[in-house]
Amino acid sequence: MKISHSNISNRQTFREIAALHITSPEFEGNGFIPSRFTCDGANVSPPLDVHDIPNTAKSLALIVDDPDAPIRAWVHWLAWNIPVAQHIKEDTEFKDQGVNDFRQNKYGGPCPPYGVHRYHFKVYALDVLLELPADTSKTELEKAITGHVVAYGELVGKYKRK
Repeated sequence: MKISHSNISNRQTFREIAALHITSPEFEGNGFIPSRFTCDGANVSPPLDVHDIPNTAKSLALIVDDPDAPIRAWVHWLAWNIPVAQHIKEDTEFKDQGVNDFRQNKYGGPCPPYGVHRYHFKVYALDVLLELPADTSKTELEKAITGHVVAYGELVGKYKRK
């Protein structure tokens, strides 16, 4: 399946990119994320499986956000220069991580103030390695990957605090 770059970011050029298939052994797409991966548990990142990575990919990038946050999409995790692999282990800390909305350079799990929120685990296969500082924001990462995405996929999980 091919998707348009414009589906990823309004700054993307219009070229066809391949679709990645993202899954997790811990929750199904649109299913509930186990509490161990949230602020109510160990607050560690869940394992992710990435399928259909093109041979042209030199690295992966990851953005996890919550579009249901009250003011704007809340950023939970930014990472890039992830080695091309079909499995990202639970509780992985990457060398290259940006600043999330918890003001940390690491994964910050779901912690919605009320109701059920959706969490988008977006994985980008890139044709480059990126040179970005540790204070990189989501907007800056999205700008840096523009024109370098060869495949894209996402997994959506839900969470509601007890």
